[in-house]
Amino acid sequence: MKTTKLYDEAGLRTFALVMDKGDDPFAEIVDFARREDLTGAALTAIGGFRSVTIGYFDPDLGDYRDNRFDEQLEVLSMIGDIATKDGEPALHAHVVLGRKTYATIGGHLRSADVFPTLEVVVNETPAHLRKRVDPKTGLALLALDRTS
Repeated sequence: MKTTKLYDEAGLRTFALVMDKGDDPFAEIVDFARREDLTGAALTAIGGFRSVTIGYFDPDLGDYRDNRFDEQLEVLSMIGDIATKDGEPALHAHVVLGRKTYATIGGHLRSADVFPTLEVVVNETPAHLRKRVDPKTGLALLALDRTS
C-alpha cells in the first residue's frame, strides 16, 4: 500500500491510500490508523476485489452472518469510519460491490483481496470518535457523549 498526506491543518488531516494487488484493505486501514494515531476519521473508496467476505448483522443471532464471494467484483462504493475501541483503531466499513452481471451485493466489510487496486480517501474528523458496546445488541456503536 502506498500513502500520502493531502492536507494537514489545525489538527485535521486528509490522506490518500492506494492498495496493491493482494492487500487486505481491512487490515491495511487499521494498521495505517494505528501508525498515524487516527482516533476519528471518515473514509470512502473505489476499486476492485477478487474475493471478499462481507457480513450483515442478524439481530436474531446477535452477531454477524458472513458470506465469502470468490469472484472479480467492482467496489462501487465503500464508506465507513475509523474510531477507537479499547484504545485501538476500529474500522467500520460497508461496501456495495458490482458483479459481472451488473447485479450488486453489499454488506459490512470483513476482509478482501484487492485486485487490481483500491483507492481510499481518509478524512480525520474534528471530534474524536469513540465506540462503546451497546448492551442491547452487543455491538460497538459510536458514543457521541465523549465518555468512554
